[in-house]
Amino acid sequence: MQVQFNIIRQTQDSSPRIQTYKLDVEPGNTILECLNRIKWEQDGTLAFRKNCRNTICGSCGMRINGRSALACKENIGSELARLEKIAASSSVPPASNGLPEITIAPMGNMPVIKDLVVDMKGFWDNLEKVEPYVSTESRAIPEREFLQTPAERAKLNQMGNCILCGACYSECNALEVNPEFAGPHALAKAQRMVADNRDARTEDRIELYNKGTEGVWGCTRCFNCNTVCPMEVAPLDQITKIKHEILERKNAGDSTPIRHRKVLVDLVKQGGWVDERKFGILVIGNYLRDVKALLGLGPLGFRMISRGKFPLNFEPSEGTKTVRSLIESVQRLEQQK
Repeated sequence: MQVQFNIIRQTQDSSPRIQTYKLDVEPGNTILECLNRIKWEQDGTLAFRKNCRNTICGSCGMRINGRSALACKENIGSELARLEKIAASSSVPPASNGLPEITIAPMGNMPVIKDLVVDMKGFWDNLEKVEPYVSTESRAIPEREFLQTPAERAKLNQMGNCILCGACYSECNALEVNPEFAGPHALAKAQRMVADNRDARTEDRIELYNKGTEGVWGCTRCFNCNTVCPMEVAPLDQITKIKHEILERKNAGDSTPIRHRKVLVDLVKQGGWVDERKFGILVIGNYLRDVKALLGLGPLGFRMISRGKFPLNFEPSEGTKTVRSLIESVQRLEQQK
């Protein structure tokens, strides 16, 4: 079949432009194979990264039809089938020339060097922030191996599968608005260190990962990282595990993010869903202890009341007892771990 490839091209000093290439392909051809053919047969100036061609190195990360993926992992047949499924529920008319189209762009949240090649310095710098290696103190064991049981090693398997391809970093909404956020790739590696029994700095790490919106509290829980990860590392799940470690060690008064989580759970246990009248006051006002913060809420509160946006009463959910029972059951299970 013939496919039209729309490739977003640019250099550091130019605006992006779309360049099209037509190629005769087989359904089993990978996107990377097609890019190689375009470069070898049609345009030797096209720039992209590649290496292993076998979903191991993570070099060929790029956006394929709007979502970050590895070009060596995605093939023509599956990609066109995905597009057909999307088109079936869309009102956008098909391409005028009748050819199936695949659009390829550089990854997001990183500056473009040329075409599909991005500058990953920020990606690596953020990874370094979480100190993703076993502590020096733990490694200072002379004349013997540091052995782990199969069960201890199994705790690291999912995070250890990360190949640092950058797909999760590319799709992270939190990074788009907060460049200080470490990123899902780094925090997935961070959880690997928290779970590693060989590391001697767990408490220090918890403090580091609890640091404002640079750490786990900067995550907006958009789920994009889990969706695009080619290795099923599930970065959002790993970030959530670190949050649980923090919440077990901290009190609600320690910070606004911790208080946000604890107040949310407490209010849902009380009424089956969130009582919005209390939520902001308790979180921002630190359970009515922070008078200055409470006064700062005054202007916003008056505007909400004047526009009918502030609920004047609260009705508990009919399923409050069931919700409370579920939450308490989960909390008991977590305490038993």
